[in-house]
Amino acid sequence: MSRESPATPWLSVIVPVVNEAATIQACLTALSPLRDRGVEIVVVDGGSDDETAALAHPLANRVLVSARGRARQMNHGGRESRGDCLVFVHADTRLPDRADRLIDVALKGPTCWGRFDVEIERGFALAGLVGWSMNRRSRLTGIATGDQAIFMTRDAFERVGGFPDQPLMEDIEISRRLRRLSAPACLAQRVTTSARRWQQHGPLRTIATMWWLRLRYWCGVSPWTLAGEYTDVR
Repeated sequence: MSRESPATPWLSVIVPVVNEAATIQACLTALSPLRDRGVEIVVVDGGSDDETAALAHPLANRVLVSARGRARQMNHGGRESRGDCLVFVHADTRLPDRADRLIDVALKGPTCWGRFDVEIERGFALAGLVGWSMNRRSRLTGIATGDQAIFMTRDAFERVGGFPDQPLMEDIEISRRLRRLSAPACLAQRVTTSARRWQQHGPLRTIATMWWLRLRYWCGVSPWTLAGEYTDVR
């Protein structure tokens, strides 16, 4: 079932999942062209109680199990993977064509990390504006979000200690740490991410809540406090 190459892959795709039986096959099928080119696909299950892991096995090089929590799952996948470079992809996010080539070019030279622009599926009226604002903010601040498929060299991953072990804002915090090593490569090619979060809770409420979360985090509120209050928008 595995098409894993005996050679060490230069890139590993890490996909953290919990109860993604409805999406995992489409996610991994979309990654199959990369796998055919020797990219390692690693799924990290955080204790799903559905068929996520079973559905993932035929379509991934490895399916790991870890303690639940996106940061913990991504760290486990990053440490257990074999690639010289890593890209972290949510199960409802699709990479652009030839993403491996784009990452390869971006990480040549002094740049050790980066992300893609993001496009939200047209599931609500403000999707285009939300995606544009996320990309613009990221370029201005050098901070990436998990929806943008953050990538980095293994050396950078190890130097910053991986993702911080916190239940929320782990993408912001690792961006802060990586930014000390180099400016990010902000690729204009777009990943496409699902609108389900915005559809489930309503776009205006979700946008307002996410901005309020970020503001309070920047003001020093503990991510554990924020996660306890706002777990419904994760």
